[in-house]
Amino acid sequence: MSFDLHKGPIDEETKKLAEIELRETPENVKNGIAALRKLLEEEKTLYYRTDDEFLMIFLRPCKFYPESALALMQRIADFRVKNASLLDNLMPQDERTAILEGNVVNVLKDRDHKRRRILIVNAGKMWDPSKISADQMFRLFYLVHEAALLEEETQVRGVVVIMDFDGLSMKQVMGLTPSFSMRLLTFIQDAMPIRLKEVHFVKQPFLFDIVWRMFKPFTREKLRKRMFFHGSKMNSLHSHLNPSHLPKNYGGELPEIDYTTADWYPTLGKCEDFISEWNKYGHRQEQ
Repeated sequence: MSFDLHKGPIDEETKKLAEIELRETPENVKNGIAALRKLLEEEKTLYYRTDDEFLMIFLRPCKFYPESALALMQRIADFRVKNASLLDNLMPQDERTAILEGNVVNVLKDRDHKRRRILIVNAGKMWDPSKISADQMFRLFYLVHEAALLEEETQVRGVVVIMDFDGLSMKQVMGLTPSFSMRLLTFIQDAMPIRLKEVHFVKQPFLFDIVWRMFKPFTREKLRKRMFFHGSKMNSLHSHLNPSHLPKNYGGELPEIDYTTADWYPTLGKCEDFISEWNKYGHRQEQ
């Protein structure tokens, strides 16, 4: 099984979507890049690359408003400082064992019917917190998001997350600490330069209510409107994600998932140069 990132330019259909949803017109792109570059040159506390391709990563989720893009870059820098113990110089090989031996975070080979990437989080019986901690789970999220940034189509179309709580027990509930909940939601809501379009909770038992009570106080209205709770009702999930683009695991028409995080670990390896570079961005180090 090969899992390849598609780093090429966006096609005409995606360009039209970008224009409708992101204000991505030639004029807005040109003006947005020029304005953001100027803002960064004037902002002496931040260090980021300033070439066109890189600045697009931040302009797209902010609909080409340069001030908003700069604020996002500031929040990303702040988040990295606050979570330095987890994120400083984080590279794929640092979590190689968790990736190869666990299957907590997986990415579907196929995009959904809207050509969005689908991330699967196995937070139920497939997750053993004694082997992969919640902090490690977050580090896996972070590495995957860095790889996704390299895909222009994903920058435009965004991502969908399926949180699979099949077989959730108190072992997993105890593993999901309040600090993890707060960190994850802060990242998603403040410091992630990717468009999170939908979050689907599936196969969650009654015990899930304990988990949700941890997350709910920190979940803002914008994100809450993108969250959907389906339980075992796959037809409910299908009202958002077409079964023609889902595996049988979720009542879809595609074959059951027969690959794990280990299968796409080599893809993360191919992103090492970018990830290493990303580690250097944020607040300028004092000389």
